[in-house]
Amino acid sequence: MDGGSSIKIVMEGRMTHHTIIINININSSTSCILTSAPPFPTSLTSKSCILTSSSPPIPISRTAKSPLNLPPGFGFGFGGSPLVRMEDQPFTGPRKNLTTSNHLRHVESMSHLPSGAGRITRLNALILGEALASEEDDLVFPSEAFSTQAHVSSPRKYLEMYERSVQDPSRFWSDIASQFYWREKWGQQVYRENLDVRKGKIEIEWFKGGMTNICYNCLDRNIESGNGDKIAIYWEGNEPGIDSSLTYNQLLARVCQLANYLKEVGVHKGDAVVIYLPMLMELPIAMLACARIGAIHSVVFAGFSAESLAQRIIDCRPKVVITCNAVRRGSKIIYLKEIVDNALLESAQNGIIIDVCLTYENDSAMKKEMTKWIKGRDIWWQDVILKYPVTCDVEWVDAEDPLFLLYTSGSTGKPKGVLHTTGGYMVYTATTFKYAFDYKPTDIYWCTADCGWITGHSYVTYGPLLNGATVVVFEGAPNYPDVGRCWDIVDKYKVSIFYTAPTLYVSRRSRKSLRVLGSVGEPINPSAWRWFFNVIGDARCPISDTWWQTETGGFMITPLPGAWPQKPGSATFPFFGVQPVIVDEKGVEIEGECSGYLCVKRSWPGAFRTLHGDHERYETTYFSSFPGYYFSGDGCSRDKDGYYWLTGRVDDVINVSGHRIGTAEVESALVSHPQCAEAAVVGVEHEVKGQGIYAFVTLVEGVPYSDELRKSLVLVVRNQIGAFAAPDKIHWAPGLPKTRSGKIMRRILRKIASRQLDELGDTSTLADPAVVDQLIALADC
Repeated sequence: MDGGSSIKIVMEGRMTHHTIIINININSSTSCILTSAPPFPTSLTSKSCILTSSSPPIPISRTAKSPLNLPPGFGFGFGGSPLVRMEDQPFTGPRKNLTTSNHLRHVESMSHLPSGAGRITRLNALILGEALASEEDDLVFPSEAFSTQAHVSSPRKYLEMYERSVQDPSRFWSDIASQFYWREKWGQQVYRENLDVRKGKIEIEWFKGGMTNICYNCLDRNIESGNGDKIAIYWEGNEPGIDSSLTYNQLLARVCQLANYLKEVGVHKGDAVVIYLPMLMELPIAMLACARIGAIHSVVFAGFSAESLAQRIIDCRPKVVITCNAVRRGSKIIYLKEIVDNALLESAQNGIIIDVCLTYENDSAMKKEMTKWIKGRDIWWQDVILKYPVTCDVEWVDAEDPLFLLYTSGSTGKPKGVLHTTGGYMVYTATTFKYAFDYKPTDIYWCTADCGWITGHSYVTYGPLLNGATVVVFEGAPNYPDVGRCWDIVDKYKVSIFYTAPTLYVSRRSRKSLRVLGSVGEPINPSAWRWFFNVIGDARCPISDTWWQTETGGFMITPLPGAWPQKPGSATFPFFGVQPVIVDEKGVEIEGECSGYLCVKRSWPGAFRTLHGDHERYETTYFSSFPGYYFSGDGCSRDKDGYYWLTGRVDDVINVSGHRIGTAEVESALVSHPQCAEAAVVGVEHEVKGQGIYAFVTLVEGVPYSDELRKSLVLVVRNQIGAFAAPDKIHWAPGLPKTRSGKIMRRILRKIASRQLDELGDTSTLADPAVVDQLIALADC
């Protein structure tokens, strides 16, 4: 360096079989992220980065104000990201306009990818001591070995499939749907939609007239194809050493026994059943049993308060409630039956009487004789279910018949009962699972989410089983009895696909079986992405950093492992059939590099159809803000290369003295500090600025709290965003209040920040409710 104006970098490897020399002017905004994997190690010195090779060099140079001059065979996607082209001549034409009418522009110049993914290094930071470029300039390429075996092995393959999915959705989705069993095929019209409130009632239908059953497709179809003896579920109990498993044959038998019981106690097609169970095998069994007989299941996270459970019971009026007496989560016992008793008392006071409460004895947490009992209403699962036949006739249902209700609990108001139907959801969740995780029949798959959330529906139960996968179901807490529990489980079952919230600790475990990682819960910031990639995945596992919602049923914007380069923190590109657009405040589509409101035009098979009993609220909440579109409620940016970056809920925007600041932007800046492990930002009232920025910060383990560190964190935000975005308060946080699926409960953080401690509301859904008291205790530190 010695005051020089440029850095010389030498790179070699399989991607070209040549040496590449790049001169980077240190005053430019170029960021170079080098990726390599054994046997192609990266060696860094203060002057160069070298990946060994013996091929002759091809020079590439760039100055601060000139584009890269590329050798033949190289090209660029929109905006200048290096991508390999099929053409023999370099790409010298003008950049293409990034328009929302051309959803394929991000791969038009690509045929296959440079290979050799490896540990991500911030070369600019290593040499200069500070980042020179935004995250959107960082590219992480899949390895050649991974790409060649992937379902979608190149951008060109994705392009072909995506083109079909948006230009001829009827044929595209019909071809996929035909891979499942239909008692009767749908009519000539594959889908029907109206997303514009100005044109009448909002309606979405897919495969209407087709008769099928999702339980049959999850179980019977796999057994008939010869996989009856394959393990369907590995169950891991809260205590190490307590485990079990079920083959597909065994799982079907258990499902049929419960289905027969439900029919005998009066549950028919279209009736609702509320399921309030922890992550026992009986939870997916209950879901599948309801689906087999055409009943509508409504799973409520086992941890919701009696009041929250009662609200859901009153709204959907179930014939049966299924629960267990208690559960251990870590060292804590939660008495679920007592919660149900109180909920049923409250619902009865509101005129909803439940005649049957089927209760599973979870004797590892509580013995039968210690459980409070109401004779005539309460029935022990073990006393009755095993007496029923292990076969049960299938109730064939229309594709548009309801499958399940899942209530989303907002911070205020009545919970919204999101209604998903059978056929479209089945096709979409199975397809997204297969491609987003690059699922193969030999994979062992584990998603740490609870079935009380949409992730547990789509990517613990239905998506995996529809693909004939082997699934790990875990009852306990990820940090019990120690922080290495998850990795013990990964090693024990040789998990190859791991879908989790990337906030777990790593210790002495190997994790060598992992080949694909998935990120669920909060949008993952670039620093966390790198940690997840480097530490959890040993710099060799692609990350499916997915964006979707309870309402969408499945992934909407997601990387496809092996298909294209990833950018840490970006959800990348839309899944097949999904047409995202970014609009301004007036609902006008914005073209090119931009930020705005994320909407979707045109329907997709997995879309929810209504809110239970309140279609007007459905239309007002999701379709009235921007007529003609589904409004996600999220903000989004699209970079110069067409990659999508989720910026958080639009109500997570803080207005500081007229500056609209996204909380995700401030959080990413904070987490870029080397001593910050995690951050969550909320807005609070400010007498001068209107709103102030209040940041909850979790430090790297072992780092002490100090005023100097507070100042350093604020300075990072000032430098990366601007003085207007500097936090007014840094609140030390040993942990953040999260659900078991990894979602941060910002409602609770807002109340703590504004000292409205008597309005914290329901904290029962938190993975660790004790963290709330810890945050309150540290409020003035």
